[in-house]
Amino acid sequence: MQKDKLVSPSYCAILAANFLLYFGFYLLMPVFPFYLLEEFNASSSSIGLILSCYTVAALTVRPFSGYLLDTFSRKPLYLVSFLLFTCIFAGYVVAGSLAVFTVFRIVHGLSFGTVTVAGNTIVIDITPSSRRGEAVGYYGLANNIAMSLGPMTGLFLHDYYSFDTIFISALSCCTLGMIMAILIKTPKKEPIPHDTPLSLDRFILLKGLPVGLDLLLLSIPYGMTTTYIAMYAKSIGITAGTGLFFSCMAAGLAVSRLFSGKQVDKGRITEVIYAGMYVAVVCFFGLFACESLMHWNPGFAKIFFFVIAFVLGAGFGTMFPAFNTMFVNLAQNNQRGTATSTYLTSWDLGIGIGLVLGGMVGDFTSLSVAYLIGGFLSIISLVYFRVHITPYFHKNKVR
Repeated sequence: MQKDKLVSPSYCAILAANFLLYFGFYLLMPVFPFYLLEEFNASSSSIGLILSCYTVAALTVRPFSGYLLDTFSRKPLYLVSFLLFTCIFAGYVVAGSLAVFTVFRIVHGLSFGTVTVAGNTIVIDITPSSRRGEAVGYYGLANNIAMSLGPMTGLFLHDYYSFDTIFISALSCCTLGMIMAILIKTPKKEPIPHDTPLSLDRFILLKGLPVGLDLLLLSIPYGMTTTYIAMYAKSIGITAGTGLFFSCMAAGLAVSRLFSGKQVDKGRITEVIYAGMYVAVVCFFGLFACESLMHWNPGFAKIFFFVIAFVLGAGFGTMFPAFNTMFVNLAQNNQRGTATSTYLTSWDLGIGIGLVLGGMVGDFTSLSVAYLIGGFLSIISLVYFRVHITPYFHKNKVR
């Protein structure tokens, strides 16, 4: 039996647009803590609070963007939010105070929250449902490649160039991404009648909230890792090649994407998530152990540190398409935007908590303790998924 066609010009265009958007995003992610520290002498806890404004803004706007995407044509909203996201990089160049930077950060989060929901929803619209898991997996792979190259490039630019150069580089990448986004052709959709009564499930996929809570528990330590791992490595004595951590993590994400989406399309959604969760638990406890291992055997600890990065990436890369599909499968066809919004909102809320929690724990104890906490949160997530989410999903899924 011949498979439905997955690759099309529009699918290739949205993959390129997604890569360039996330490349600009990841280019700055490991640099911002150093920027706030070096330019404004901010403390670790202040850095966490300021950077979390981005995530708070994104998760605040996502329920509304999901509603708008399900009500109106999706591509115009995608393009407008993409354009705003791109323009804010120029704003960072002229930000001369923490207050101005924070305002730009909030606006950037609002646009990011909208453009990512729109992009995730459009990629589902333009691909056949029989290959949805695979399509979402490859779409996420574009993020992973950006995650591999972006932080490493950002840290390299930080070593040799000014912060303004880094901001302009991100601006240039997202401008190219905007051009690719314009080339995407989306199918016509019938808008929901404007006289349809408003209800809470038009903004939040209520059936997806239990799954969202489970995903949130996993995203807290993930947020601490992507934001503070360079500082953690430096604090325990791994001073060279910390950008390689992101490359190894992204390589793991990429490898897992090649097979996890296909397994999801075969209906093995919960099994795929279990596999990723077990890996995540082991890896966060492994990151905690790195500090002690550096005192025992620095050479082994450094190798172990980068191995964890690859394995952690593989674990989360396995789970991402499965969780995304799980939310979509709990929703009606006219709730795809809301389902995607709820999925990403749960993820962003956990990332925001991770930013704040990581900074606070780093100030009061050490970042290694933050990863110990992350390990326990992953265990709670795993137990909750096995006891409640698995039977809940099989009982309530639409397809």
